[in-house]
Amino acid sequence: MNPQPTTAAAASGTDSTGEIHGRRRAPVRRLGIVTILVTGATGNIGRMVVDHLLARGATDVRALSNKPDRARLPDGVAVHKGYLRNLDSLDGVFDGIDSMYLAPTPETTAEVLALAKAAGVRYVVDLSGEHESHWGDVTRAVEDSGIAWTHLWPGEFMENSTMLAEQIANHGVVREPFPDAADPLITMNDIAEVAAALLLDGDGTHVGEALTLTGPESLSRRELVRRIGTALGRDLEFRQVSVAEGIEALTPAMGDYARWYVELREGGAYSLPANDLVQQITGRPATSIDAWLATHADQFR
Repeated sequence: MNPQPTTAAAASGTDSTGEIHGRRRAPVRRLGIVTILVTGATGNIGRMVVDHLLARGATDVRALSNKPDRARLPDGVAVHKGYLRNLDSLDGVFDGIDSMYLAPTPETTAEVLALAKAAGVRYVVDLSGEHESHWGDVTRAVEDSGIAWTHLWPGEFMENSTMLAEQIANHGVVREPFPDAADPLITMNDIAEVAAALLLDGDGTHVGEALTLTGPESLSRRELVRRIGTALGRDLEFRQVSVAEGIEALTPAMGDYARWYVELREGGAYSLPANDLVQQITGRPATSIDAWLATHADQFR
């Protein structure tokens, strides 16, 4: 998750594919009109979840946003001004809600879910990560809440590749230490559409599962730079440098996260195979890097 990619460390009960983890629970079948709450509706993924819910026919959507004017939410979406990190702002937001998309706020997740359960929320789709990860507190709080759940554990966001934009635009050279480190990058839009599809799945097909979401192919860092160059019509250089130089090159874009990001790949510690869960759940393939670059290449110019 931005700016931190998640990893695919196994959780209890990992199946043989490595794609779905977790404890199976009895499906929660939701009949009739479902009222869905999207938290973090001003954020990139939350805002997209709202759009995908409406595109898939949802008619009763509520959005929680700290800055609803900025979100420009569509007509027909009920807006509640509030923030998951400010529990006092959540009064009444869960009333009448059947299902919810939960944006990650590790500091208050347990308290938020206690309020949701007390109000009668029955199902949550959360954006989180493996129990050992930075987002593990969200995962544990959801599992302990007593509400049926599905975890979304995405690989690195495709949008994170824009951290290379300054090096590419100004120098035509990307300086990193691990050219063969590979990730199956996934777009935030794909994650959002998976969340919407799950929230509208009346059969609860993936209740009690942690879904490792990836893009359609695993790309090495060298290949990622080559694909960006192709989209720009430029020959870009990938220059292998030391770990210290790689951190220095990324610090202007990533700040303090640059060291963590570079060292994560040292010794192949971060490795996640591509899977087709996005297609299984949404009915369409995950977005490829080439398709994404077709509409985002200007961010690297």
